Amino acid sequence: MSTVHIREARQADLESVLALYAAIEDGPADVLPLEEAQAVWAQFARYPSYRLWVACDPAQHGAVVGTYALLVMHNLAHRGAPSAIVEDVVVAQDQQGRGIGRQMMAHAMQQAREAGCYKLALSSNARRKGAHAFYESLGFAQHGLSFVVENLP
Repeated sequence: MSTVHIREARQADLESVLALYAAIEDGPADVLPLEEAQAVWAQFARYPSYRLWVACDPAQHGAVVGTYALLVMHNLAHRGAPSAIVEDVVVAQDQQGRGIGRQMMAHAMQQAREAGCYKLALSSNARRKGAHAFYESLGFAQHGLSFVVENLP
């Protein structure tokens, strides 16, 4: 396992993050162009508890080799305890198996713990069986059912 440095993403990281997303999307049309990503980044940065994180490899001059987003949501239920959702977890295909995803998820869990969250949740595409096994190895358990409405008019 090689150690990476996990830090909050900067606008200069967007191109690298988009390249990581390109590897998991169905096609190039599903990845935002850099200019559009910069506009979304400006909105994203205004959310009070939503952060994009990057894993950087010191052995590769700080290259971005992984990323995830973490949203901490405040709740009125659960006695006001916040919950967290991790999204868009990606490790560069040529870097998988080195423990980078494990380090990113440990970081996400620590961030959620420090925010006082009662749970950390994520969703994973049903066809990504390898990802499911990975999340289970970290202590995530399938919980309830997920329902989605896509392509809202």
